[in-house]
Order: sequence, then structure tokens, then C-alpha cells
Amino acid sequence: MRIMVVGSGYVGLVTGACFAESGVNVTCVDVDTNKIQQLKDGAIPIYEPGLEGIVRSNIDKKRLSFAADIKEGIDGSEVIFIAVGTPPGEDGSADLKHVLNVAKEIGHVLTKYIVVVTKSTVPVGTSEKIRNTIQYELDKRNVSIPFDMASNPEFLKEGAAIDDFLKPERIVIGIDNEKTREIMNRLYMPFVLNNHPILFMDIASAEITKYAANAMLATRISFINEIANLCDILGADINNVRKGIGSDSRIGSKFIYPGTGYGGSCFPKDVKAILRTARDNGYELNVIKAVEKANEYQKNVIFSKMTKFFNDNLKNKIFGIWGLSFKPKTDDIRESSSIILIEKLLAAGASVRAYDPAAINETKKLLGNQIEYTSDPYEALINADAVALMTEWSEFHLPDFNRMSELMKGKVIFDGRNIYDPAQLRKLGFTYFGIGRR
Repeated sequence: MRIMVVGSGYVGLVTGACFAESGVNVTCVDVDTNKIQQLKDGAIPIYEPGLEGIVRSNIDKKRLSFAADIKEGIDGSEVIFIAVGTPPGEDGSADLKHVLNVAKEIGHVLTKYIVVVTKSTVPVGTSEKIRNTIQYELDKRNVSIPFDMASNPEFLKEGAAIDDFLKPERIVIGIDNEKTREIMNRLYMPFVLNNHPILFMDIASAEITKYAANAMLATRISFINEIANLCDILGADINNVRKGIGSDSRIGSKFIYPGTGYGGSCFPKDVKAILRTARDNGYELNVIKAVEKANEYQKNVIFSKMTKFFNDNLKNKIFGIWGLSFKPKTDDIRESSSIILIEKLLAAGASVRAYDPAAINETKKLLGNQIEYTSDPYEALINADAVALMTEWSEFHLPDFNRMSELMKGKVIFDGRNIYDPAQLRKLGFTYFGIGRR
């Protein structure tokens, strides 16, 4: 089977590489010619554990190739996945210009029947817009070429995307005819041998499923963060509360870990997009609106604790920052709580020295030389008035606290992920601040 994936970013590259790993012949297309040349050379432009090995292996086996033009790879393809970005517009709605540009190109070069699949996260009705755009271009060419649409949202966690794709909990596919079902079922069959289901449904339901899933996960995060903030006020310990509610089978323990708010490329924009979709249709999603508001508040929690501790005077203070990415095992700093904290510290006149195992290069693109970057976590602590742990990379879990104490000017730790034992640190002479912990 031969397919094409348009868009070689995070979702597109993982999708193409994992299909190639299952034996499918895949052409990944991207308009960024520099990126395409990188990929042809076996260099991976994103950080994702396990991805580089799969890409190089399948290039060597000639199952995975790269092109800068849809026309180069469309011949012989049975399926085209659209996996380009849908960034939020100023009003919060998903910007579909890249998706519709791909649809236009497909209409220009299509010569035989194909299934066009939206892999990008898109609002309800986008598949119809794609269908209409392709048909409009075919009509302009005065040709009659049949094609079908499908919606196949991705559920990939950054840092675990390869396992998520190769061993999916479920695969959601929106279709409107049996022919499309047969083609998509054949394509995905190798991935469901572990008995996890392919959920076929109508296209509109598939389109909204991704937004609903991310909105629910974002709700759980904002909920536990608000309870943690209440614990701070009341003198309770959120870890005890979390265990108490997580043991209820109706609630469970996943996504109820307090922290500094959700970030990344999905939750923030998808929450905004589903809110906008509802408003455009005359309905307010009041719970999800509150989720977004709570998350905006949570992004400032560590900065507020710092400001209070240092009596509203952060000028000329030195802060060590551990972690820049929005979560471990990725270099993605989009909507990262750490970046927001750093920007606030700089605005308050503080100096920042930061370390991250993967995200320093991405941070340099954004912040340049406004902060100091270190190649070692302890170097970031030299003469620091305080350290803030913002991303729970595994190498931060068991640091040498005695060494930290010797390096730091002020023995103050702001633990944005609640991974340290407050009692232990206080015995060692540190002042400790967590999220919702006594």
C-alpha cells in the first residue's frame, strides 16, 4: 500500500514514519525545502524519543521518502493525509489556511480516485470545506475524478508519540461510505492486533472527538490545580487529597497532578478552538471557559510565590531555572509555563540562568541572549537566590542537594511539579515552596 502525508512536522513525521514501520510505502511532503533536505539526510528537525531510529531505518529500506511537492508523490497513493498546522487565530479559531492550501494543491494534481484524510486537528465542518475546495479545483480543470473524505484525529502525546501510534488505545476514523471504511481498515489493521478498537463514526463526530478529549484532559488539570491552590490557603496537602480522590474508580489518578498549568501545542489552542466553535454556533461552553481562565491564573502561581517571598523586589535577583519545555521528553516550548515565568522575571529586573536537556535551542530562538543558558543543571545554580523546577525531567528527580546548597546564594526552592519532599529539604536548610503542599 502507498500513501502520502502532507506536512512533516510533529504529527506528519510521526504518522509517516510509523506507517512506514508497518510496511506501507510513504512519501512525506513539506513546503519547507530545508526541512525536506534535512530529512533526506536522516536528520530529524524535532525532538521525539525513538523517532530518529524509525525514520533512518525506513529511509534505508526505501519505504519512507520525502518530497517538497505533492505532485512528486501522489502517483500510486491510495490515501493522502493532511497533517499541516492549524494555529489559533486572534479570535481563538483554528486557522485553516494551510489545510485548505493543501486541498487546493490536491485538486490541481489529482488524476485518479483517492481518500483524503484530515489528520490535523480541525473544527467540525472542515472536511466538507476540504471536499468543496478539491472539487472546485477539479471543476476548473473540467475533469471528473472521484475522491472520498475521512477524518482521523491524532492522539499523540509528545514524548511518547511512537508508542501511542504503534500501540494505540483507540483509532478514531470518521467516514461517510463503506469504500472508505474498507481502505482505512486495511491501512490500520496492523496497529489494532493488540485488540484496541478502530472506532468508525460519522465525520463530524470524529472531528469533534479530538477537541472534546483535549478539553476533558485540560479540565482535569485545571480542576486539580484549583484544589491545590485552595490547599495552599487552608494548610492542607494536595498529595493527600489527590490520593484520596484518585482512588475512586469513577475519577482515577490520571491527569490529577497539580503543577504550573498546561501548555504545549495542543491543549491551549484546542481549548480556544472548541470555545470558538461553540460561540459561532450560539452556545457558551461555560465549564471549558472556566478551565481556560483557571489555567491562565495557574501560569502565574510560581511567580506570585517568588514575589511574595522576596517582598515584591526581584530586581537584581538571580534565578536558576530547571526545565524550559512544557513537559519532559520534548523540546516544545509553546505555551510553556517556564517561558512565561522567565519573561515575568526579566520584566521585574531579575537575571535568569536556565538549563534543559532538550529545549535550549528552541528557547534561544525565542529569548535570544536575554538569559544565560547552561550545559549542566548545577551550573544554573551558581550564586542563585533561588531555583525553580518547572519541567519534571528525570534528571531533576534526585539531585545532589548538598551540592545545590554550596552553589546557591539563597537556599530557596520553588517546586513547580511537587517532586521533592518538603520535610527533607527543610531539614537540609532549604526554604521550600510547592503547589498546594504544607
